[in-house]
Order: sequence, then C-alpha cells, then structure tokens
Amino acid sequence: MRLVVQNDKKGRLRLRGARLQGARLRRARVRGVVAVLAVAAIASGCAQGGIAGQPGGGSPAAGPVPSRSADAPASPPQGTRTPDSTRRPDGTRAPDGRRPQSAQQAHAARVAAARRWRLARVPLVPPPPPRSKPEITTRKGFEVDGHEELGLPPVFTTVPTTRKIVFLTIDDGAEKDPAFLRMMSDLKVPYTAFLSDYVIKDDYGYFERMRRTGTGLHNHTLHHRYLPALSYRRQQYEICGMQDVMEERYGVRPALFRPPFGNYDRDTLRAARSCGVRYVPLWNEEVFVDHWEYREWDRKIRPGDIVLSHFRGRGEWKGTMPDMIRRFLDKVTAEGFAVARLEDYL
Repeated sequence: MRLVVQNDKKGRLRLRGARLQGARLRRARVRGVVAVLAVAAIASGCAQGGIAGQPGGGSPAAGPVPSRSADAPASPPQGTRTPDSTRRPDGTRAPDGRRPQSAQQAHAARVAAARRWRLARVPLVPPPPPRSKPEITTRKGFEVDGHEELGLPPVFTTVPTTRKIVFLTIDDGAEKDPAFLRMMSDLKVPYTAFLSDYVIKDDYGYFERMRRTGTGLHNHTLHHRYLPALSYRRQQYEICGMQDVMEERYGVRPALFRPPFGNYDRDTLRAARSCGVRYVPLWNEEVFVDHWEYREWDRKIRPGDIVLSHFRGRGEWKGTMPDMIRRFLDKVTAEGFAVARLEDYL
C-alpha cells in the first residue's frame, strides 16, 4: 500500500509540474504578443512623427509632446516667423540641411569666430533686406551725355539708405587665398566679387566655392582694359565676352558691372546695357592691408557706402587678404556699421 501511495504522490507531482509548465508557456506567449504589439506601435509612431532628434520627431528623453489646447491658435500669429530646419537665421538656406542656430548659439559662434580671426570686435549683424528696394540713380557728376534718355545703367557709389550698413566689394580675382574663403565663411560676412577672366581662368573652381556660399559674382571685363580708349565694339567684346564666361562657368549672366579703374564713357554704358547689365556700382572708399582711401573730402564712412578692395596678397601687399578683412571689419564695426549684401538692395 505504501508503494501505491508512493506512486500516486509521484503522479500528482508530475501532474502539478505539467500544469506549471503549461502556465509558464501561456505567460510567455502573452508576453510575446505584448512585445510584438509594442514594436508595431513604435514603428507606426516613427512613420508618422519621425525619429527623435530628426525633423518631425520629438527630442530624446523629452517626455510626451503636449497637446494644443482648444484656445491655442492653430498657427503662429501673423508676422511671426516659424523655424525652417534648413534655413539660417538670415533666411538663406543652409547647404548641408542642418537646423538653424538659436540666437544665443549664433552669437556665441560669432564671438568665437571673431576671436579665432583676431578681430578687435565682433562684427555687427546687418538688418534684414528691405522689402521695398531703394531707387538707384546715377550719382550727380557721374552721368554721360543722354544718360537718362538712353536708359543707360545707373552709376553710383552709395546705396540710398538710412541704415548703418556698408557693402564690401572685391575686384579682379588675382589672389586665391583659401584662408580668405574660410575667414569669410566663418565670420558670415557678405561681399560681392567683380571678376576678370584673365586672372580667374587658372582656377574657376575657387570662385565656384565662393558662389556656393551665397557670394554674388559679377562682371569686371575679360582683360581689365582701360575701356574709354577702346571702340564701342571692343568694349562690347570685353563686357559681353565676360558675361558669356560667367554664364558658362557659373550659370548666370551678371546684372552688375564695374569698369576697370572705375573709368567709363557713354560707349561703355551702352555696351554694358546691350549685354544685360542693369547697374554699374563704383565705390566711395577703398581698403588696403595698411590704410584706407576715401572719395569724400571729410574721410567719413556714410550709410550705404560701397567699399572697394582687391584680391591681393603678399606679392603686392604688405599682408594677406585676411589682414585686409581684419582692417576693414575693425574700422566699420568700431563706427557702428554692419556689412550687408549689395544684391539685397538692388
């Protein structure tokens, strides 16, 4: 009997073990189903809202996104700006698609860049471009016979504005200093280049890198001749020929033209107009590595002044292009001027 009892006990133990094992299997199945559902829910959320840390997604470990209350507006108030993940604070689109910096981050970056390039002050940020462009007319005394009647491009040295801004323009393209490109990109200082083919043709790519940063590339003739000494046809060849080069190399026929040495006559402006030129900006100041030169008798910088410099290095100057930019920025910043983009005002 004891043996029988012994056998019954073992059977009950076997039965209990089987029941426990079955319960474990059922719990495992339930856990597996829950896990599959959770993965599906996460995948669905990613497909709709994006991955955390990427456009359209939430910030990592930021908690749930608060829902908009019934009283909250469906869109920002009129006149406010919504962030664009591929636009810089100045409105231009970032080439690498990175998110724009906050105001604090942008200022910290400007401070760091000014320190890195040994500037005396942090360059001022220019105001947004005007919605209504100022009317550009030829400066008094710079007209040619029949200037208005013939509809010739205006010749000017200053853009009419009350804003404390100046415009930096750099001529010819002889010096191709990589440090200059790094400096201007780092500091985010706008400038406009007027190029001559005879000095840029050995490295068109240098100016293509410049163009990709938003710098305007414009016409300074093929060979940098003294134009008033040439016939109308020869002037047209110099100007229109450079338009062709710019279109072939950079995909655009420039609207701006600067005559070499700032010298021109009526034929120059007629030829420029025939080539599609709309404006002939000259300059009111010129900056070198070691000094400034002024057109006005009082040697003062005025709002809207156009400043000239050149692509030059130690071969012709007592310094480099970054040295010239340092002198330029230190002076205009100390006098309360920001550097704006000339094309934004034309």
